[in-house]
Amino acid sequence: MEQLYLNSEIPLFASCCQQLSRHYRYCNLLLVERISTRTGKLRPGDVVIFRSPESPRKVVCKRLIGMEGDQVTYVVDPKNSDRCETIVVPKGHVWVEGDYIYDSKDSRNFGAVPYGLLKGRVFWTLLPRKDFGSLAPKPK
Repeated sequence: MEQLYLNSEIPLFASCCQQLSRHYRYCNLLLVERISTRTGKLRPGDVVIFRSPESPRKVVCKRLIGMEGDQVTYVVDPKNSDRCETIVVPKGHVWVEGDYIYDSKDSRNFGAVPYGLLKGRVFWTLLPRKDFGSLAPKPK
């Protein structure tokens, strides 16, 4: 579910799920605010939701790693090698990566994400209960 409220100033709900196996799916229920994306107040470490550049009907959530002009070094194929590449995030784009590097479809696969595809910043985890609370940016 992408949104329950249409007014952009009111927090919306997002469900972020990861298919861990054929029979097991891990989901978080999150609160998302949309003001930060519109005012440019995002920073590396924030978790954002955005329209998938590959499948525009899908909304995904990932951690923001780099903003336009930032230099980002990433492992190209973490399952098979430790070869790294460095890129400069193009103007009007951000670089996003999943927290689980070995099984995440992110900017390492589809490249930098246009800023216009960003829908909001996650600020609170509702479920699962063990993760309930404020979602602070991940330290570098």
